[in-house]
Amino acid sequence: MQRTYSFIVPVYNRPQEIRELLESFLVLHFSDPFEIVIVEDGSTETAEAVVKEFSESLEISYYFKPNSGPGDSRNFGMQKAKGNYYIILDSDCLLPSHYLETVDYFLQNNYYDCYGGADAAHQNFTKLQKAINYVMTSFFTTGGIRGNSKSTTTFEPRSFNMGISESAFKATNGFSKIHPGEDPDLSQRILKAGFKTTFIPNAFVYHKRRATWKKFYIQVKKFGLVRPILNKWHPKAAKITFWFPTFFVLFTIASILCSFLISLLYIFPLGGYVFLIFIDSSIKNKNLLIGVMSVWAMFVQFFGYGLAFLKSNFFIHGLNKEPEKQFPKLFFK
Repeated sequence: MQRTYSFIVPVYNRPQEIRELLESFLVLHFSDPFEIVIVEDGSTETAEAVVKEFSESLEISYYFKPNSGPGDSRNFGMQKAKGNYYIILDSDCLLPSHYLETVDYFLQNNYYDCYGGADAAHQNFTKLQKAINYVMTSFFTTGGIRGNSKSTTTFEPRSFNMGISESAFKATNGFSKIHPGEDPDLSQRILKAGFKTTFIPNAFVYHKRRATWKKFYIQVKKFGLVRPILNKWHPKAAKITFWFPTFFVLFTIASILCSFLISLLYIFPLGGYVFLIFIDSSIKNKNLLIGVMSVWAMFVQFFGYGLAFLKSNFFIHGLNKEPEKQFPKLFFK
Protein backbone atom coordinates (compact mmCIF):
# COMPACT_ATOMS: atom_id res chain seq x y z
CA MET A 1 0.00 0.00 0.00
CA GLN A 2 1.33 3.39 -0.98
CA ARG A 3 1.98 5.82 1.85
CA THR A 4 0.16 9.10 1.89
CA TYR A 5 1.35 11.64 4.43
CA SER A 6 -0.71 13.81 6.75
CA PHE A 7 1.07 16.33 8.99
CA ILE A 8 -0.69 16.77 12.34
CA VAL A 9 -0.07 20.07 14.15
CA PRO A 10 -1.89 21.02 17.37
CA VAL A 11 -1.75 24.69 18.24
CA TYR A 12 -2.75 26.79 21.23
CA ASN A 13 -2.65 30.60 20.95
CA ARG A 14 0.32 30.68 18.58
CA PRO A 15 -0.80 32.00 15.17
CA GLN A 16 2.62 33.51 14.38
CA GLU A 17 4.31 30.14 14.89
CA ILE A 18 1.81 28.53 12.52
CA ARG A 19 2.63 31.17 9.92
CA GLU A 20 6.35 30.44 10.16
CA LEU A 21 5.77 26.67 10.06
CA LEU A 22 3.52 26.91 6.99
CA GLU A 23 6.09 29.10 5.26
CA SER A 24 8.62 26.29 5.71
CA PHE A 25 6.16 23.86 4.08
CA LEU A 26 6.17 26.00 0.95
CA VAL A 27 9.81 25.18 0.23
CA LEU A 28 9.68 21.42 0.86
CA HIS A 29 11.31 19.33 -1.87
CA PHE A 30 8.61 16.72 -2.41
CA SER A 31 6.60 16.10 -5.54
CA ASP A 32 3.77 13.90 -4.20
CA PRO A 33 0.68 15.39 -2.52
CA PHE A 34 0.59 15.66 1.28
CA GLU A 35 -1.91 17.06 3.75
CA ILE A 36 -1.51 19.41 6.72
CA VAL A 37 -4.03 19.11 9.56
CA ILE A 38 -4.07 22.08 11.95
CA VAL A 39 -5.95 21.41 15.20
CA GLU A 40 -6.79 24.53 17.20
CA ASP A 41 -6.96 23.39 20.83
CA GLY A 42 -9.47 25.88 22.24
CA SER A 43 -7.33 28.94 21.51
CA THR A 44 -8.54 32.45 22.25
CA GLU A 45 -6.06 33.78 19.67
CA THR A 46 -6.67 31.49 16.72
CA ALA A 47 -4.60 30.76 13.62
CA GLU A 48 -7.63 30.47 11.33
CA ALA A 49 -6.88 33.67 9.38
CA VAL A 50 -3.25 32.61 8.95
CA VAL A 51 -4.29 29.19 7.65
CA LYS A 52 -6.62 30.79 5.08
CA GLU A 53 -3.68 32.76 3.67
CA PHE A 54 -1.96 29.47 2.76
CA SER A 55 -5.04 27.50 1.69
CA GLU A 56 -4.43 28.01 -2.03
CA SER A 57 -0.75 27.02 -1.85
CA LEU A 58 -1.02 24.05 0.53
CA GLU A 59 -3.60 21.33 1.19
CA ILE A 60 -4.66 22.29 4.71
CA SER A 61 -7.50 21.09 6.91
CA TYR A 62 -8.29 23.33 9.87
CA TYR A 63 -10.29 22.27 12.93
CA PHE A 64 -11.26 24.12 16.08
CA LYS A 65 -12.10 22.12 19.21
CA PRO A 66 -12.44 22.73 22.97
CA ASN A 67 -9.18 22.66 24.91
CA SER A 68 -8.19 19.11 25.87
CA GLY A 69 -4.41 19.15 25.61
CA PRO A 70 -1.89 18.43 22.85
CA GLY A 71 -2.13 14.64 23.06
CA ASP A 72 -5.88 14.54 22.57
CA SER A 73 -5.61 17.18 19.84
CA ARG A 74 -3.12 15.02 17.95
CA ASN A 75 -5.50 12.06 18.25
CA PHE A 76 -8.30 14.26 16.92
CA GLY A 77 -6.13 15.30 13.97
CA MET A 78 -5.16 11.72 13.12
CA GLN A 79 -8.81 10.68 13.20
CA LYS A 80 -9.66 13.45 10.73
CA ALA A 81 -6.62 12.95 8.49
CA LYS A 82 -6.93 11.61 4.95
CA GLY A 83 -3.46 10.05 4.81
CA ASN A 84 -2.30 6.69 6.17
CA TYR A 85 1.00 7.84 7.70
CA TYR A 86 0.90 10.68 10.19
CA ILE A 87 3.76 13.07 10.85
CA ILE A 88 3.33 14.94 14.11
CA LEU A 89 4.96 18.32 14.67
CA ASP A 90 4.82 20.97 17.36
CA SER A 91 3.61 24.38 16.23
CA ASP A 92 6.97 25.91 17.19
CA CYS A 93 8.90 23.87 14.62
CA LEU A 94 10.30 24.76 11.21
CA LEU A 95 11.01 22.21 8.49
CA PRO A 96 14.21 22.11 6.45
CA SER A 97 13.50 21.77 2.74
CA HIS A 98 14.74 18.16 2.57
CA TYR A 99 12.63 16.87 5.48
CA LEU A 100 9.81 14.95 3.78
CA GLU A 101 12.05 13.77 0.97
CA THR A 102 14.42 12.30 3.59
CA VAL A 103 11.61 10.61 5.53
CA ASP A 104 10.00 9.10 2.44
CA TYR A 105 13.30 7.75 1.08
CA PHE A 106 14.14 6.16 4.43
CA LEU A 107 10.72 4.51 4.81
CA GLN A 108 10.82 3.19 1.25
CA ASN A 109 14.03 1.32 2.03
CA ASN A 110 13.55 0.61 5.77
CA TYR A 111 9.89 0.65 6.72
CA TYR A 112 8.93 1.34 10.34
CA ASP A 113 5.52 2.06 11.80
CA CYS A 114 6.94 4.79 14.00
CA TYR A 115 9.96 7.05 13.66
CA GLY A 116 11.49 10.07 15.31
CA GLY A 117 14.01 12.67 14.29
CA ALA A 118 16.28 15.16 15.98
CA ASP A 119 15.71 18.83 16.69
CA ALA A 120 18.20 21.54 15.88
CA ALA A 121 18.69 25.26 16.41
CA HIS A 122 17.97 27.56 13.48
CA GLN A 123 20.46 30.34 12.76
CA ASN A 124 17.76 32.92 13.49
CA PHE A 125 17.08 31.65 17.01
CA THR A 126 17.95 33.89 19.96
CA LYS A 127 21.09 33.33 22.03
CA LEU A 128 18.95 31.97 24.86
CA GLN A 129 17.23 29.50 22.53
CA LYS A 130 20.60 28.35 21.20
CA ALA A 131 21.94 27.88 24.74
CA ILE A 132 18.89 25.85 25.74
CA ASN A 133 19.13 23.85 22.53
CA TYR A 134 22.73 23.02 23.37
CA VAL A 135 22.01 21.64 26.85
CA MET A 136 18.99 19.67 25.62
CA THR A 137 20.88 17.98 22.77
CA SER A 138 24.55 17.85 23.77
CA PHE A 139 26.29 14.57 24.52
CA PHE A 140 27.83 16.21 27.60
CA THR A 141 24.45 17.05 29.16
CA THR A 142 21.85 14.55 27.95
CA GLY A 143 23.99 12.00 26.14
CA GLY A 144 22.38 13.18 22.91
CA ILE A 145 19.27 11.09 23.62
CA ARG A 146 17.01 13.48 21.69
CA GLY A 147 18.85 12.69 18.49
CA ASN A 148 20.88 9.52 18.60
CA SER A 149 20.84 6.94 15.82
CA LYS A 150 22.42 4.23 17.97
CA SER A 151 19.11 3.20 19.57
CA THR A 152 17.43 2.31 16.29
CA THR A 153 14.71 -0.19 17.23
CA THR A 154 13.81 1.07 20.72
CA PHE A 155 14.10 4.80 20.10
CA GLU A 156 11.41 6.87 21.84
CA PRO A 157 10.28 9.46 19.28
CA ARG A 158 9.19 12.83 20.62
CA SER A 159 6.03 14.52 19.42
CA PHE A 160 7.81 17.61 18.08
CA ASN A 161 9.07 15.34 15.24
CA MET A 162 7.34 11.97 15.13
CA GLY A 163 5.87 9.73 12.47
CA ILE A 164 3.27 7.03 13.16
CA SER A 165 1.41 4.73 10.79
CA GLU A 166 -2.36 4.47 10.75
CA SER A 167 -2.01 0.85 11.91
CA ALA A 168 0.08 1.76 14.95
CA PHE A 169 -2.30 4.58 15.84
CA LYS A 170 -5.35 2.31 15.73
CA ALA A 171 -3.59 -0.42 17.72
CA THR A 172 -2.65 1.94 20.57
CA ASN A 173 -5.47 4.52 20.45
CA GLY A 174 -2.84 7.24 20.23
CA PHE A 175 -1.72 9.63 22.94
CA SER A 176 -2.82 9.51 26.57
CA LYS A 177 -3.97 12.39 28.79
CA ILE A 178 -0.62 12.95 30.53
CA HIS A 179 1.41 16.03 29.53
CA PRO A 180 4.29 16.25 29.17
CA GLY A 181 5.35 12.64 28.71
CA GLU A 182 2.58 11.61 26.33
CA ASP A 183 5.10 10.91 23.56
CA PRO A 184 7.44 8.45 25.36
CA ASP A 185 4.32 6.80 26.81
CA LEU A 186 2.94 6.28 23.30
CA SER A 187 6.33 5.08 22.03
CA GLN A 188 6.42 2.40 24.72
CA ARG A 189 2.86 1.29 23.97
CA ILE A 190 3.72 1.09 20.27
CA LEU A 191 6.64 -1.21 21.11
CA LYS A 192 4.45 -3.34 23.39
CA ALA A 193 1.93 -3.68 20.57
CA GLY A 194 4.59 -5.37 18.45
CA PHE A 195 5.63 -2.47 16.24
CA LYS A 196 9.16 -1.11 15.93
CA THR A 197 10.39 2.44 16.27
CA THR A 198 13.47 4.03 14.75
CA PHE A 199 15.48 7.19 14.46
CA ILE A 200 15.85 8.71 10.98
CA PRO A 201 19.18 10.49 10.58
CA ASN A 202 18.94 13.90 8.94
CA ALA A 203 15.14 14.06 9.37
CA PHE A 204 15.55 16.91 11.83
CA VAL A 205 13.37 19.91 12.49
CA TYR A 206 14.28 23.35 13.75
CA HIS A 207 12.64 23.47 17.17
CA LYS A 208 12.24 26.75 19.00
CA ARG A 209 13.14 26.62 22.68
CA ARG A 210 11.53 28.38 25.61
CA ALA A 211 11.92 32.15 25.34
CA THR A 212 12.61 32.83 29.04
CA TRP A 213 14.53 31.17 31.86
CA LYS A 214 11.34 30.78 33.87
CA LYS A 215 9.54 28.93 31.08
CA PHE A 216 12.55 26.68 30.56
CA TYR A 217 12.69 25.86 34.28
CA ILE A 218 8.97 25.01 34.34
CA GLN A 219 9.44 22.77 31.31
CA VAL A 220 12.33 20.73 32.72
CA LYS A 221 10.66 20.53 36.13
CA LYS A 222 7.61 18.92 34.52
CA PHE A 223 9.88 16.50 32.66
CA GLY A 224 11.35 15.47 36.02
CA LEU A 225 7.93 14.97 37.60
CA VAL A 226 6.66 12.89 34.68
CA ARG A 227 9.55 10.43 34.28
CA PRO A 228 8.90 8.38 37.50
CA ILE A 229 5.26 8.05 36.40
CA LEU A 230 6.38 6.68 33.04
CA ASN A 231 8.81 4.35 34.82
CA LYS A 232 5.91 2.99 36.84
CA TRP A 233 3.79 2.45 33.75
CA HIS A 234 6.67 1.02 31.70
CA PRO A 235 9.22 -0.44 34.16
CA LYS A 236 11.24 -2.18 31.44
CA ALA A 237 12.00 1.23 29.90
CA ALA A 238 13.45 2.65 33.15
CA LYS A 239 17.15 3.50 32.97
CA ILE A 240 19.78 4.49 35.51
CA THR A 241 20.56 7.50 33.29
CA PHE A 242 17.25 9.07 34.34
CA TRP A 243 18.84 9.54 37.77
CA PHE A 244 21.88 11.42 36.45
CA PRO A 245 20.46 14.95 36.92
CA THR A 246 19.60 14.09 40.54
CA PHE A 247 23.10 12.69 41.06
CA PHE A 248 24.50 15.92 39.60
CA VAL A 249 22.50 18.01 42.08
CA LEU A 250 23.87 15.96 44.98
CA PHE A 251 27.38 16.09 43.51
CA THR A 252 27.20 19.88 43.14
CA ILE A 253 26.02 20.39 46.71
CA ALA A 254 28.67 18.00 48.05
CA SER A 255 31.43 19.67 46.01
CA ILE A 256 30.56 23.13 47.32
CA LEU A 257 30.26 22.00 50.93
CA CYS A 258 33.52 20.02 50.83
CA SER A 259 35.35 22.92 49.20
CA PHE A 260 34.37 25.14 52.15
CA LEU A 261 34.76 22.60 54.94
CA ILE A 262 37.73 20.52 53.77
CA SER A 263 39.68 21.74 50.74
CA LEU A 264 39.19 23.85 47.62
CA LEU A 265 40.39 20.84 45.63
CA TYR A 266 36.89 19.34 45.91
CA ILE A 267 35.49 22.04 43.61
CA PHE A 268 37.88 21.16 40.78
CA PRO A 269 35.85 18.28 39.20
CA LEU A 270 32.72 20.44 39.11
CA GLY A 271 34.73 23.38 37.79
CA GLY A 272 36.24 21.18 35.09
CA TYR A 273 32.80 20.03 33.94
CA VAL A 274 31.49 23.60 33.87
CA PHE A 275 34.52 24.66 31.83
CA LEU A 276 33.91 21.77 29.40
CA ILE A 277 30.31 22.90 28.84
CA PHE A 278 31.42 26.50 28.32
CA ILE A 279 34.16 25.59 25.80
CA ASP A 280 32.12 23.04 23.86
CA SER A 281 29.05 25.28 23.54
CA SER A 282 31.16 28.33 22.65
CA ILE A 283 32.88 26.41 19.87
CA LYS A 284 29.72 24.82 18.48
CA ASN A 285 27.73 28.04 18.60
CA LYS A 286 30.73 30.23 17.72
CA ASN A 287 29.78 32.62 20.49
CA LEU A 288 31.28 33.05 23.98
CA LEU A 289 28.09 34.53 25.44
CA ILE A 290 26.09 31.50 24.36
CA GLY A 291 28.78 29.40 26.04
CA VAL A 292 28.23 31.27 29.32
CA MET A 293 24.45 31.01 28.96
CA SER A 294 24.77 27.29 28.28
CA VAL A 295 26.48 26.81 31.65
CA TRP A 296 23.56 28.47 33.42
CA ALA A 297 21.06 26.53 31.27
CA MET A 298 22.80 23.31 32.30
CA PHE A 299 22.32 24.13 36.00
CA VAL A 300 18.68 25.14 35.41
CA GLN A 301 18.04 21.90 33.52
CA PHE A 302 19.75 19.57 35.99
CA PHE A 303 18.40 21.19 39.16
CA GLY A 304 14.89 21.67 37.73
CA TYR A 305 14.67 18.10 36.45
CA GLY A 306 16.75 16.42 39.16
CA LEU A 307 14.88 17.76 42.19
CA ALA A 308 11.47 17.21 40.57
CA PHE A 309 12.49 13.66 39.62
CA LEU A 310 13.48 12.96 43.23
CA LYS A 311 10.21 14.41 44.54
CA SER A 312 8.11 12.42 42.10
CA ASN A 313 9.97 9.20 42.88
CA PHE A 314 9.29 9.72 46.58
CA PHE A 315 5.54 10.01 46.07
CA ILE A 316 5.03 7.61 43.14
CA HIS A 317 7.43 4.80 44.08
CA GLY A 318 8.13 5.49 47.75
CA LEU A 319 4.59 6.20 48.96
CA ASN A 320 2.87 4.46 46.01
CA LYS A 321 0.61 7.44 45.35
CA GLU A 322 -1.76 7.52 42.39
CA PRO A 323 -0.06 9.75 39.74
CA GLU A 324 -3.20 11.57 38.62
CA LYS A 325 -4.22 12.39 42.19
CA GLN A 326 -0.72 13.37 43.34
CA PHE A 327 0.11 15.51 40.29
CA PRO A 328 -3.25 16.51 38.74
CA LYS A 329 -1.69 19.38 36.75
CA LEU A 330 0.20 16.80 34.64
CA PHE A 331 -3.05 15.35 33.30
CA PHE A 332 -5.75 16.76 31.04
CA LYS A 333 -9.30 15.72 31.86
